[in-house]
Amino acid sequence: MDAPTQRPIAKLIERLFFATALAAGTLAISPASAQTPLAPTVSKKPQVTPPKNDAALRALTPTPAQMLLNPPDGDWLMWRRTYDDWGYSPLTQINTDNVKNLTVAWSWAMTPGATETTPLVHDGVLFLYNFLDKVQALDATNGELLWEYKRDIPAEIPRQNGNFAAKRNIAMVDDKLIVATSDVHLIALDMKTGKLVWDHEVDDYKKGWRYSGGPLVAKDVIVQGMTGCGNAMPGGCYITGHDVNTGKELWRFHTIAQPGEPGGDSWNGLPLEKRFGASTWNSGSYDPETDTIFLGVGQPYPHVAEIGGLLPKKDGANNDALYTDATLAIDAHTGKLKWHYQHLPNDTWDLDYAYERVLVDLPVDGKTRKALVTVGKLGIIEVLDRTNGEWLWSKQTVYQNVVSNIDPKTGAKTINQDAVPHIGKTTTNCPADPGSRGWPATAYSPRTHMLYIPLNEYCSDSTPIPIEEGKAYTGGSRAVFARTQIPNSDGNIGRMDGIDLFTQKAVWSDRTRAPQTGAALATGGGLVFAGALDRYFRAYDDTTGKVLWQMRASNIVNSFPISYSVKGRQYVAVAVGNGSSQARALATLTPEIGIPDGGSTLFVFALPENK
Repeated sequence: MDAPTQRPIAKLIERLFFATALAAGTLAISPASAQTPLAPTVSKKPQVTPPKNDAALRALTPTPAQMLLNPPDGDWLMWRRTYDDWGYSPLTQINTDNVKNLTVAWSWAMTPGATETTPLVHDGVLFLYNFLDKVQALDATNGELLWEYKRDIPAEIPRQNGNFAAKRNIAMVDDKLIVATSDVHLIALDMKTGKLVWDHEVDDYKKGWRYSGGPLVAKDVIVQGMTGCGNAMPGGCYITGHDVNTGKELWRFHTIAQPGEPGGDSWNGLPLEKRFGASTWNSGSYDPETDTIFLGVGQPYPHVAEIGGLLPKKDGANNDALYTDATLAIDAHTGKLKWHYQHLPNDTWDLDYAYERVLVDLPVDGKTRKALVTVGKLGIIEVLDRTNGEWLWSKQTVYQNVVSNIDPKTGAKTINQDAVPHIGKTTTNCPADPGSRGWPATAYSPRTHMLYIPLNEYCSDSTPIPIEEGKAYTGGSRAVFARTQIPNSDGNIGRMDGIDLFTQKAVWSDRTRAPQTGAALATGGGLVFAGALDRYFRAYDDTTGKVLWQMRASNIVNSFPISYSVKGRQYVAVAVGNGSSQARALATLTPEIGIPDGGSTLFVFALPENK
């Protein structure tokens, strides 16, 4: 494919930029305006399929906050199952010896569209979020529909961009499901009936705000991050805390540091109305001992620092652009910042650190440290002390040319200046803008002390598209990315890696032509499940990386797999479907891999029943 950077006609480049921005969901849809909390409202006309008088619903019990601290082994009650974001199921019935016999137990057709969801399971009932805000309760043993809630979504939302109507997780607490909606409300549904309990409007979706990640419940507070901040929102994004019983907003933390507050002078002298970005793309992790929420923050907009005014650096100014590309430690009940660590100051590549924060105690220099582990788009494993944000260590995984050195004591990064984009030039950046890893989450197993990471190796030739003189920034990345393979590539883009966090050593790596597009799931049976663009859902031996089982699904494995058990039978569930922004970007690297239209489906696997 000819790189857009080689086309001489400026207008054509501009059109290519807007087409790229629209496809990636980075182009502004409507003018931005000030951020003002809105009062609670009532939803329009949600459609609810009446619940059946089914034994599964009768057996359904509440999930009090205390249960979320230590969920039953057979349940999956939150995004990564537990507050530490391990993505680990302790179930052992499906194991390395018998996984070769895994078969489809049942399947369920979902709403077509971007499918990035995480099912939740409790007491034999599976709760499923579908594209366009449809929530369903299914019998987790056979897929029978128990009830369905369908929100009345404004018609323009699916026309804006597909990912406006996809969410990566919902939450549950007591007798309620908590859902972040595509019209930027938080709602609560009755777990047994699907009926609306409360509805709180957080902001105005018409201004470009949206949700991609879902809520996290910390005791009696719901924590939710806002996205859509590439739409030229003055002052950027924010995180909110809400009362679990009413949805009322309790606090708001701005992910772009405000003038006059700590970090507020880190934007190269830009006024607040010219500071953009800092989305919170995913749900967070939670340490109940310290009542601390840990969240990752995305990049500044526009991506190229020269266009956004963060470069060149002004005399005497700071241009780190807090709190972009940072780990935030926030008090769950007050919204106050306890500490932060910025992984990539002044990110000019769209290489954000907005993903899960894994909480695990690790040996470091002969002592056990309460650690926080995260991997940003650069593919570098970075480990902090979660009590205070102190840097502990890092480890590179994939080829990258942005960071030339990392200080082993502070974690401060030395940037390769040849990789910094400049107006009027084309720069090769590795990894490319979607990152060597994206929102599909890692998994950690206490059996092996290993972190399992879905990775991709590729680069991009990046060309900035400057704003015309006299015109204001209205959103988008303001760059064209022509994605290419890494130097000396053998053609394999995807990788699943197993890294021992105790020894800091790479143990195994399985490389595939197809990019990795799904999150990882580790289990007590010695398995790691993950999926790819070529529709294969695979089970790996967690110690060797050997593929022990695989099945080709009906569409891209592009979501978060889970495992659960009902009446002594273990299941593995994963949703498939096309439409994710990351999958669309990665597909350009492997044009020979055919991808179906539509066909979003939930697959549920189990071992054959003994007859």
